[in-house]
Amino acid sequence: MQETLLRAWRHPESLDPTRGSVRSWLFTTARNLAIDAWRRRSARVGEVFTDELPEPVQAVDEAERAVEAWTVAEALNRLSPTHREVLVECFYQGRSVAEAASRLGVPPGTVKSRTHYALRSLRLVLAEMGVTE
Repeated sequence: MQETLLRAWRHPESLDPTRGSVRSWLFTTARNLAIDAWRRRSARVGEVFTDELPEPVQAVDEAERAVEAWTVAEALNRLSPTHREVLVECFYQGRSVAEAASRLGVPPGTVKSRTHYALRSLRLVLAEMGVTE
């Protein structure tokens, strides 16, 4: 209420009776202030207190990542060309099903089914290579 009256006092030019009643303007201002206050409270992240220390960040082992990349590349090379190209388009290029379908010249349903079967084949190839989940 106090902030509403303070705004009316600071901005008397906005209280134009020809545009509507002063009472309506005051109610609208009060409502907007209440909404703003509610949004401010809901946008803030609350503080978290804990006696436990955070877990240390795991160091990235570049050698392990290189071996994984080589293994996935080798597994992809063992797939059929149609399976490989759909996985490259969807996962490595980050294209949607519609975009991949357009680039490959096939219907979107074909991209979906090829992706399904390509992932199954990739799992089998990785299992043959000794990679476990």
